[in-house]
Amino acid sequence: THPGAPTDRAGQQQLSPGFFVNHDDPVHAVMRRTVTREFMVKRVDALRPAVARLTGELLDDFTRREGPVDLVEHFSLPLPSVVICELLGVPYEDHAFFQGQTKQLADRRATAQEFQQAFANLSEFLLGLVYTKRAAPGDDVVTRLAAQVDEGVITDQDAADIGAMLLIAGHETTANMIALSTVTLLQHPDQIPRLFGGPDQVAQAVDELLRYLAVVHVGLRRTALEDVTVGGVTIRAGEGVIVSVNVANRDPEFFTDPDDLDLARGDARKHLAFGYGIHQCIGQPLARAELQIVLPELFRRLPGLKLALPLEEITFKQYASVYGVDELPVTW
Repeated sequence: THPGAPTDRAGQQQLSPGFFVNHDDPVHAVMRRTVTREFMVKRVDALRPAVARLTGELLDDFTRREGPVDLVEHFSLPLPSVVICELLGVPYEDHAFFQGQTKQLADRRATAQEFQQAFANLSEFLLGLVYTKRAAPGDDVVTRLAAQVDEGVITDQDAADIGAMLLIAGHETTANMIALSTVTLLQHPDQIPRLFGGPDQVAQAVDELLRYLAVVHVGLRRTALEDVTVGGVTIRAGEGVIVSVNVANRDPEFFTDPDDLDLARGDARKHLAFGYGIHQCIGQPLARAELQIVLPELFRRLPGLKLALPLEEITFKQYASVYGVDELPVTW
């Protein structure tokens, strides 16, 4: 929010207060508190049975199809999309719309105008839902955001923008993590049995995948308020800094053999895939829960899973702010 603050893409600095990851306190704190309880570990744990059922249903449908089948279209994208829709109170039948707008937002090739228009479209969509939930409340996040508007905590527009941010982050990152994790594990088949251990072992494996892959490569953007030296480099007051999360996650001072995938790595949870400090990802308990359920079940149900084309022919999202694959044809 500082004048001249660095940005990794056009249009990003013009987002409203409701998109609170882009703001400092006190605005950030006020907006974040409106949804903090929604993603607490205890509340997310209560969702695990529903996520497990959905995983089974999607895999039932997946295995009825004749291969090759696109894992992104028929599994990794719909699963977190359905989950976040249920949590927020967003009708899943609108998934083509919000997934399309999110794809535009994540595309670094988009102009500032295209970026801002995509967010405006999502914000308008959520604003309509805020009005709907006020008239017909449900047991969901948007209903509770609408109630906080009535209490004077936030505005209708804030509620819409917070909802839009959660909808974007709640499906795009996890969808890409599921697909990328699948590609990675198929290249390291000796590691797959680690997914079939106890809860602690599975949690450890998921954290190592989060460290190793770090689908959001660019971390928080900061402006130096005074001269500071980091790693022997002096950053002058007023200069901008953009953190590379994937480089931090492979720092040899913190991780032994950081470029190796080791699902038994004991200190994997030190990764920065979810950020750090006050801006740490609010939805990380949900993302972890989804990955801990989905990945073991995928490889348990499909022990013969394999790529339907050579690795070098898979198109990776080099252009996107969330790294992943455009599609992932597989057979089993």
